[in-house]
Amino acid sequence: MTTTVAIGGLGAIGLALARALDGGVDGLMLIAVAARDQARARDRTAGFASPPRVVPLAALAEADIVVEAAPAAVFDEVAVPAIEAARILVPASVGALLARMNLVRRAQETGARIIVPTGALLGLDAVRAAAEGQVDSVTIESRKPPAGLSGAPYLAENGIELDGITEPRLVFAGNAFEAARGFPANVNVAAALALAGIGPARTQVEIWVDPGLTRNTHIIRVEAAAARFTMMIEGIPSPDNPRTGLITPLSVLACLRGLVSTLKVGT
Repeated sequence: MTTTVAIGGLGAIGLALARALDGGVDGLMLIAVAARDQARARDRTAGFASPPRVVPLAALAEADIVVEAAPAAVFDEVAVPAIEAARILVPASVGALLARMNLVRRAQETGARIIVPTGALLGLDAVRAAAEGQVDSVTIESRKPPAGLSGAPYLAENGIELDGITEPRLVFAGNAFEAARGFPANVNVAAALALAGIGPARTQVEIWVDPGLTRNTHIIRVEAAAARFTMMIEGIPSPDNPRTGLITPLSVLACLRGLVSTLKVGT
């Protein structure tokens, strides 16, 4: 049995995922993609072994699995049709989901599923396990080079200039809700952590700009009744979009494999 996949967005995440699926993944078939520039999307996929159809965002819901890898501004245009059609939605823009938990409730009504990939995060299995018991605190400290934070609304609203920064600087401290609003392209890791653990209101986030870094670095600290643990990951930024790590499309691919594999490791 083959499960069909459609991808919304052909940027750093979507294009890499599309190429991997076209290369062949047992049980999965890429049938459609959507992008703002449809002509460019056709050019990018023309050399595929099995070029997918280039369709409007709403038509992605024809597939069994819909992967959202588009700008957060069009999240609803990908997510809502997929949920209404009772599909499996795999969102890369997890931060956008935090402000749309009504979609989770709607998915319960239609029979759709929303499956969040780990993205640039690690240890979600441990966080989920700890959250089955008492958890005192969950914090994430994200450190990025200036290019990885450029364009964030929070920086513009607060007059924070990244040019000329010569040493690490804390630019944000708050909960995951606030971080998602202020840094919609930067904190999908914090959003995934919040959903896996104790929720966005209690999950604390620090965002640092560090001109000495070449990698996006995330440190997660959890204090729980069952365990205390600290995790760190240093992700290599995508050359196509420094706000995204190279590991992110690989994470989505691993998530898709897990949906069709006979053997699945991890909860």
